[in-house]
Amino acid sequence: MTEVAVRADDVSLAYPRDDDVAVNGVSFALEVGSILGIVGEAGAGKSTLARAVAAQTTHQEREPPNIVGGHLEVLGRQLRGSTARQRDRLSLHVGYLPQDGGSTLEPRLTVGENVAEPIYSRDRHFDRIEAGTAVATLVDAVRLPLSVMTKYPHELSRGQRQRIALARALILEPALLVADDPTMGVDVLVRGRILNVIAELQRERSFSALVIGHDLRELRTITDQIGVMCGGLFVGFGQVDEVLRHPMHPYVTRLAAMQ
Repeated sequence: MTEVAVRADDVSLAYPRDDDVAVNGVSFALEVGSILGIVGEAGAGKSTLARAVAAQTTHQEREPPNIVGGHLEVLGRQLRGSTARQRDRLSLHVGYLPQDGGSTLEPRLTVGENVAEPIYSRDRHFDRIEAGTAVATLVDAVRLPLSVMTKYPHELSRGQRQRIALARALILEPALLVADDPTMGVDVLVRGRILNVIAELQRERSFSALVIGHDLRELRTITDQIGVMCGGLFVGFGQVDEVLRHPMHPYVTRLAAMQ
């Protein structure tokens, strides 16, 4: 039987202060060690789904999206009805790269300190040499020179900041990476590099990955398994060519025409 990193069974999601359902009855499975791409237009519910899987809050909410229907299992843990402490323990094993993750870097910390921050937020007494080695390894892995470690975020380009945010998301060696539109706002010439880095690190480190995107042509360069969202629903799911060859929804038909 194939191991599953994420399993959603008829999941519906809403935010704590909002009666509207942002995701309405989606089901899918992400196999361990694989990449699943989720594509859809703005407002389709992609980011809400990503936050729920990663158990992440927004700036406006103190809790992740509420699971108001169905069941969501991440790395063997059932999230519906989970406590804040249980979600915090899960976050040790889930790396989260938010939209425009580079903008979430702490401007008063150097790049190296930003990447190391998740380590010291868990253990203030963690060995400095070991942490520095881990940070340098990841900075090099995301194809940036080690000299950036002493710079501050504002001294880097947007694409470089995004790669540093990716390094920070992976510093605890998570079993699952959730990347929410990692190329959004990044120069078109750099987008491919960011996705290639994610794919290369996934192969090297064997983590599972849920990658949200707005451009199917970009996503299919790193995975052939996709889910297509529209209006809070999955309107296509499976192998890319099969989904596009047999569209079951007008939005999928439009996607196919753009490829």
